[in-house]
Parts: sequence; C-alpha cells; structure tokens
Amino acid sequence: MSAWPLLFVDHAPALGGAERSLLLLLQHLDRTRWRPHLACVEGALADEARRLGVDVHPMVMPRLRSSPRAPVHGLKLAFQLRGLARAINAIACVANTVRAAFYTAPAARWAGLPFIWYMRDFWLSETRPRYLWADTLGKRWLCAAARCVIVNSHATARHLPCSPKVKVVYNGIEVARFDPSLDGRPFRQQYHIPPKALVVGTVGRLRPWKGQDRFLRAMHRVAAVRSDVWFVVVGGTPLQRESTYPRQLHRLAAQLGLSARTVFTGHLDDVRPALAAMDVFVHPGDPEPFGLVVVEAMAMGTPVVGFAHGALPEIVLPDQTGLLVPPGNEEALAHAVLTLLARPEWRLAMGRAARERVVRYFTVQRTVRQVEAIFTSVFRL
Repeated sequence: MSAWPLLFVDHAPALGGAERSLLLLLQHLDRTRWRPHLACVEGALADEARRLGVDVHPMVMPRLRSSPRAPVHGLKLAFQLRGLARAINAIACVANTVRAAFYTAPAARWAGLPFIWYMRDFWLSETRPRYLWADTLGKRWLCAAARCVIVNSHATARHLPCSPKVKVVYNGIEVARFDPSLDGRPFRQQYHIPPKALVVGTVGRLRPWKGQDRFLRAMHRVAAVRSDVWFVVVGGTPLQRESTYPRQLHRLAAQLGLSARTVFTGHLDDVRPALAAMDVFVHPGDPEPFGLVVVEAMAMGTPVVGFAHGALPEIVLPDQTGLLVPPGNEEALAHAVLTLLARPEWRLAMGRAARERVVRYFTVQRTVRQVEAIFTSVFRL
C-alpha cells in the first residue's frame, strides 16, 4: 500500500520554534505510511523541508491584517490550498501555525477533508491580545472546524475552548545531537570568556516577552555577589521583525555595569556550543506554551532556573532538574542562580537528572509516535 499524503501548512519564512518542531516531525514520520507535503512561503523553512525530501509547494501567505485587501488574498489562498489538497490526494490538512490555520480550515472544508490544527501558542497573536473576546471567538471557530487539535502542553490546552478535541503532545528533540560532553571551551575562547569563569546564559529571540531585560536585571544582582561569573545572551531577530529591543538591551547592560562581563552573540543557527559553555541556563520570559530551548539545555546536562508559569512546570522538576521561582520575581531568580553556583555538586547532579528527564519524556521519537497514533485514530486507518 502506498503512503498516505498529508498536507502541512505553515506561514513563517524563517525558523522559529514551531517550524523547528515541524521539521523534526516531517523528518521522522514513517515514510512507509505517510507522505508529507508542505505548503509554505519561500525561505529557510522551505529550504530545510526540501533537504529532508519533503514535497514543498511555495505560496504567498499575507498577514491577516496587513491591508484592507487581506481577506480577499486570504480567500484566494484558501482556494489554492483546496486545489493543492485535491491535486496531491491528501487525506487531511494540518495547520502548524495560527495564521496558517485560518487559511487551512476553509480549504479543508471545501476539499471535504479533515482539518488538524496544531496549536503551539496561548493566543492567536504573538502576545496577549488587546481584545480577549476576539481571541476567544477565533479559537471557537477554529476548534469547531478542526477534527482534532494537537497542543504542545497542558498549559496551552487550558487556553482553548474545545477540550474534548485537544490532544497534548510534548515537543521532542533529537537527543543524540545534544551531547553533554560537548566541549564549551571553543565558544568561551571565541567570546573571550575566561576559562575558569562560571557562565550563566539565556537563549531566545530578542523580543520583550522573552524577558532578556529581566535576565540582565537579575544578573546585575548576581554580579554584585560573584565577580567570577559571566553572562551570555543568545538570540537575534530571525523572523526579520524590526525592533529597538536589541539596542535597549545593550544600553541596559551598560547602565547596570554588566557590559564587560556580558556577551551578546546575536542569532546562532546552532545553539549547542553556547549551551555547552553554560553552567546554568535561565528562562526569564513570560509564560511559554512550551519552551523548546529549555529542553535543549536540559539535554546538554544544564540545570534550568526560571519562573514557575506557563509550561515550564511541566518540563522542569523543581529541586531535581532546576529551580523555579515566583513569576516576575527577579530577586528570586538571582537568588536561585546564586544557589546553584554556590553548590557545584548539586548543580552537576541536577544537570544529569535534567538529561535523564529529556531522554524519557522529550525525544522526537516519542513525539512522532504520539502524533502518528492521533493521525491513525482521526483518519480511521
């Protein structure tokens, strides 16, 4: 029997967390059972999907509120997706992002196919929307259109009004790629970090809700106690959104007297060397629907310090794989970091336990098995 064609849809030109998770899913799907197709815009996602042998179908996917004619363009795109789904004999349409979902839901309905919504965010916008009623209305419409909604955490599930349709599947990583024995010295040498210094770092796009400003303010407290600690901020603006935030962070570091001991790497395609150089990983942002980089840090054997909100309590076991503190409490964040720095044996034990937890619960193989089981059930194969 030939493999079943599946049409995945994603709007992003660059590789965010949702796209990286999608690529891992596409790579590890059982190709004897499934033949993935991807409708997306030209860019890094399309290039990586082609490298994996996925059939890529380039399309233009405008922002829903980009212009008065956006609804017309959206309707045209939905018809294009319907035609594509029919042309490849797809058995279902799977939307990987919110914007893609609004195009894919009507396309699937018009093609007479099941619509699967992969929801990876709390809101239909990047951050908490101004009008919650509009967010709820949009979610209700997408939930009604979907045969099934796959979410990346119970925290995400709690934001949806259709719990009977929701299936929680944690994002997974290729654990073998994140080797705790990776040497962090080349990274330290590249950025002139003293070999005996302790390194505390964070990784994420430079956006206000990612909390790099909180990180710097908390690390100012750490620096006041420890003169042997350096700080690393990994991240840039890979989604090509203009922002003054990166400049604000550099100014804040200077105002706090941290510039001499703080490294801003910009965007890194491969964060493993940076993670290998860190003794403690800090997640200082707003509540996250998941937090893939937290899992990557844990896989590298690095304990995590973060706020006890969003999906983080589902990933980090307090006092076992990291330390969680009250949300928004920068003083508590700094105290937790200082506690781990002062107790190296406990810190190393936490790192080992963190990797063991990733191996057990957050592998891409486990994720794909669960997603394939959902597909099989939904499509009654």
